[in-house]
Amino acid sequence: MARVVVDVMPKPEILDVQGQAVTRALGRIGVSGVSGVRQGKHFELEVDDAIDDETLDRLAGSLLANPVIEEWTVTRL
Repeated sequence: MARVVVDVMPKPEILDVQGQAVTRALGRIGVSGVSGVRQGKHFELEVDDAIDDETLDRLAGSLLANPVIEEWTVTRL
């Protein structure tokens, strides 16, 4: 079995409302110096060694991410 990490983030041109809310909240609790936050998703998968990178990328793009507004990276650990 292999461990795979898929990180999904909004594309840079997409407004990240959740990230903006976190940025504002940091200011309200007295944290300064943070000018921006982008919030994404992190998935850890246990997969059979026989699953190739192309299949993992297809899985991420069709199930874990919305390819219209998000980008993703797949990393084997």
